[in-house]
Amino acid sequence: MENNSVIHKNLNKNVEALRQVFSADLNSDFKVRYVYLTSLKCDVALLYLNGMVNFESIETTVIRPLIEKEGVYGKGSLSEIVGKEILVNKDVQKIEALDDAKIEILRGNTIIFIDNEAVALSITTAGFEHRGVEKPQSENVLKGPMESFVESGFINRSLIRKQVHNEHLITESLTVGKKKSTVISMLYINDIVNHDLVEKVKKRIDEINVDCLQGVSILEQHIEERPYSLLPSILYTERPDRAAAFLQEGHIVLIMDNSPACLVVPVTIWSFFHTAEDYYQRWAYGNFIRCVRFFAIFVALLVPSLYIAITNFHVEMIPADLVLSIAATRERVPFPSIVEVIIMEIAFELLREAGVRIPSAIGPTIGIVGALILGQAAVEANIISPILVIVVAVTGLASFAIPDISFSFFIRLLRFVFLFFGATMGLFGVAACLTVLIAYCSTAKSFGVPFFAPISPHYRSSKDTLIRPPLWKMWLRPFYVSRKNFKRSTRPEGNSSQ
Repeated sequence: MENNSVIHKNLNKNVEALRQVFSADLNSDFKVRYVYLTSLKCDVALLYLNGMVNFESIETTVIRPLIEKEGVYGKGSLSEIVGKEILVNKDVQKIEALDDAKIEILRGNTIIFIDNEAVALSITTAGFEHRGVEKPQSENVLKGPMESFVESGFINRSLIRKQVHNEHLITESLTVGKKKSTVISMLYINDIVNHDLVEKVKKRIDEINVDCLQGVSILEQHIEERPYSLLPSILYTERPDRAAAFLQEGHIVLIMDNSPACLVVPVTIWSFFHTAEDYYQRWAYGNFIRCVRFFAIFVALLVPSLYIAITNFHVEMIPADLVLSIAATRERVPFPSIVEVIIMEIAFELLREAGVRIPSAIGPTIGIVGALILGQAAVEANIISPILVIVVAVTGLASFAIPDISFSFFIRLLRFVFLFFGATMGLFGVAACLTVLIAYCSTAKSFGVPFFAPISPHYRSSKDTLIRPPLWKMWLRPFYVSRKNFKRSTRPEGNSSQ
């Protein structure tokens, strides 16, 4: 191959160059089809990859018009006539380098070379197989749209546009990786978003130096704020309605092919607590389930460490009858209480992971039966005490109430840290660890946005943090994200400044 970037006027040279690039002698998916245009009296070649194109689209909207269409054409080069007058029903892009032609083929498009033309045409014919739109799997819907993202970027963008009827909704296509073959769609509302934030996200994506990205889960690890931190800084969601809600507040949404979810940046700690149902439910109901969720987070994080700290260091805090009951149940247990807790926590994590990996038809059954059998057998064998089974069970149930999977991992891992401090220093250790955790979270940022905003530092907002006000009072967009168009709607009459 003489020059990888030059498109020759000779049709056969261009075809042979790409045949070498795609190892056509070995690669049976690489296809070349020659067509003679009677109306223009020239040869053309169509190049594409099997499994990435829609054959029906190629046959009906590309090959058939090339062969059958006749008439008087306007002035211009052959490529201009083909692109503007023959293939009028397709999205046609002019390509001036073979490297660009290679990238277009890898995206599922069809390349057309025309004899005696030093340019090529890229025709949008991508036809990847994907699932139909179904219910969300990890974010169960109680009230609201029963739609989730699928493994098609085009369909995912349409699901968002179905929710956001705004002429200022922008979709930018960014290429990433050494070969520039991976496309990331960045969505934002132009008259709301902070454009400094847009540039920051673009810069992080441009700095990615890999061959390709398989999906948004991999992209998240390349652009996140602190890769070694347990604290997540990017929200992963499979619900289009939730992504649309973040867009209308000034956030940015990232979408890729092969991923049944999107990424939302920037985020705060409240983003991981909130769910779509908080807003679909009436004010009292939404705040009730949100308060239950906040309580569950503290239970999942602190209950085992508090049990260890109190029973080992602060027995005087417990009523005498309860102390005697705990002592009686632990009389024949050979291990210290901290060893009991660690054994049970590890067993619960094993059951949780096994329930995920076992086929879904029997997974929940195995999890429930396994927990009952193991717990009962361990108590009867005097390996653990009955009250500890209750502590670990309540902790495990509380961890299931955390809506975001990344934040759930954060809490579950921190639970072992709190256990260590509770076992070594009692309540003082738990309090010190909690203080350090809050201090650390207060210094964390997501793309420049403080993790505890709008409380610390304080910003004007609709006060949608621990609890939410009625929807008609939520007339302000978050000041820590947006830099213009702060009002969602007209401010209600007689409402005091927020």
